Amino acid sequence: MSMYDMKKLAALVKELEDQLVVCMRCGMCQAVCPVFAETGREADVARGKLALLDGLIQEMFKDPKGVNERMMRCLLCGSCAANCPSGVKVLDIFLKARAILVGYMGLHPAKRIVFRGMLSHPRLFDSLVKSASRLQGIFVKPADDFLGTSCGRFSFPLADRHLKTFAPLSFHSSVNRFNTNGASGLKVGFFVGCMIDKIYPNIGHAVLNALEHNGVGVLVPDEQGCCGIPALSSGDLKTFHKLVRYNLERFSPGGFDCLVTACASCTSTIKLLWPMFAGELSDAEKSRMQELAEKTIDISQFLVERTGLVTAASAHEGEKALLSYHDPCHLKKSLGIAAQPRRILRANSRYIFKEMSEADRCCGCGGSFNLQYYGISASIGKRKRDSIVKSGCSTVATSCPACMLQISDMLSQAGKRIEVKHAIEIYADSLE
Repeated sequence: MSMYDMKKLAALVKELEDQLVVCMRCGMCQAVCPVFAETGREADVARGKLALLDGLIQEMFKDPKGVNERMMRCLLCGSCAANCPSGVKVLDIFLKARAILVGYMGLHPAKRIVFRGMLSHPRLFDSLVKSASRLQGIFVKPADDFLGTSCGRFSFPLADRHLKTFAPLSFHSSVNRFNTNGASGLKVGFFVGCMIDKIYPNIGHAVLNALEHNGVGVLVPDEQGCCGIPALSSGDLKTFHKLVRYNLERFSPGGFDCLVTACASCTSTIKLLWPMFAGELSDAEKSRMQELAEKTIDISQFLVERTGLVTAASAHEGEKALLSYHDPCHLKKSLGIAAQPRRILRANSRYIFKEMSEADRCCGCGGSFNLQYYGISASIGKRKRDSIVKSGCSTVATSCPACMLQISDMLSQAGKRIEVKHAIEIYADSLE
């Protein structure tokens, strides 16, 4: 490790020390932690992890591998931070801790291949996914035609789940260098995000349709990259900073009024985490990044608060279906966005909206958590599935494609024929 890397590591440790003293060990986080609810282990709740980190700093990384294992057993859902009476910024602390551990231990070889070999090179990543979309039929077979899920043909790492496979045609392949002006005078940049681009392109098209209907001009730069949250969640600051810089080159903050996203994780990452972990950026880059972060907004919030939510001219008079909504953690707990998605759902007169119980309880996905700890993830997901089923809805909506993956998996494995949609799809359907 170079002297420069040691200095960066020391700076992160100092930041961590300053934030850890705020925790009073009251245990309020225990009552809301979805992982603790499944395991009952003190080490899996925020209070236990914070105590561990305090010991970690004092003992100078005697057992970094053991600490890293315990730090990764966290969904980063933000339930603890949202309910902390002392205002401890738990997610900030955990992300910094993961970065410190990776800085000290190095990145796992598999993650190095995925993040630094593929994700940090968007063109290469796109090519690999395009090839995978053509070959995926060899490895998976249809599991549920209604939900569009697949399962493994053979025993392979993801064979125990029902997957949504890569779309035959990605969003960016059908929308190339998109740049329009709208009658409202408003113009937005559209940050698509990896999952919408490669798995749920229909969500991206729904965004464009909704914006066009509301008279909003749209800029969709070509060859967008990942927002960086997968790398940051694994402590890989190098890849994270590379992706931030890459996307800054594609979105000039002065070219539009807002940067719209339809992914809760992308929204919270750009708005909150880009500024927080901007240490490696130049002053000019930081200035552009801060301006972009301040302009970033979820699609539902934009439509409700900026355009006035222009709805369809006529109301649906036929039989109406029951619709419910799951709050993504990164949208409600990190950004406080909950009423706006429900407003755009209620704009579709084909549905009757009904709240499910525990609508804002984590679905259990947590990105890479789902890959590393699928047993715990699925147990949490089944609780969410049961809430959906008990609501009696025929369609469940949410505002995060990762949540859609998890909910589809849980419903598919249980044989429940409940449609899973993004909130913007429900809204766009009402405009047809």
